[in-house]
Amino acid sequence: MALPPQSESSTCLVTGASSGIGVAIARELAKRGRGVTLTARRKERLTELASELSERHGVRAEVVACDLSSAAARRRMMKTIADRGLDVEVLVNNAGYGSAGRFQELDGEAEVGMVRTNVEAVVDLCAAYVPAMVERRRGAILNVASVAAYQPIPRQSTYAATKAFVLSFTEGLHADLRHTGVTATALCPGPTRTEFGETAGIPEELMQIPGLSYTAEQMAVAGVQAMERGKRAVIPGATNVASAVGGRLMPRAVLLPLLDRFYPVGK
Repeated sequence: MALPPQSESSTCLVTGASSGIGVAIARELAKRGRGVTLTARRKERLTELASELSERHGVRAEVVACDLSSAAARRRMMKTIADRGLDVEVLVNNAGYGSAGRFQELDGEAEVGMVRTNVEAVVDLCAAYVPAMVERRRGAILNVASVAAYQPIPRQSTYAATKAFVLSFTEGLHADLRHTGVTATALCPGPTRTEFGETAGIPEELMQIPGLSYTAEQMAVAGVQAMERGKRAVIPGATNVASAVGGRLMPRAVLLPLLDRFYPVGK
């Protein structure tokens, strides 16, 4: 299933497009001749990327700085996009962050903010744009989850729970959208060499293990290709698939003590 045909008014909205997988997804879409609207908090980075994509691929690249954790900021972003005469026909919900440590020792406000960004913003943007896609009978959604979605994780309890929500929500949405011309796909990366680990407090060596960690570009290619094919979910990389299957099938009474003892995050 191909992405909706490009037109002057159509755009691909990519959240969290200032770094990592978001940047790589924006580049993959621009390579395919798709106009993009880039959003994140860091406007300077977005502007640099927009210039790169316009010059290299001749596409329309828009920038709308936004703190996705704020409902009011999301409303302003949506209004700006509409005022520019753009229809969001491809939605990429990539914005998100994590943390590492015992929940009781973490910043509670930051944990709640994570839920707003990783979960609330995903549902809000889908609620804003999916009905119009269905009415047009074309559109595609790519929600970035994680292999962390397949099991609870000690010292990353909030993050794993938010990604479990994204995966479950996207799989249900995929079924809801059957026969509408619109698709929903969950991308489930594992350890990826981006700024995510540093921001979350995850040891750098865990994000750099040869054969176990992947590049943002590899994740982006897999995600965009899966979205093009209308797949329900994709887990790029054999080690990530094994991790997800093991996390889903292993009894929690066995899995949680093992993760608590050996998972090298937030210790």
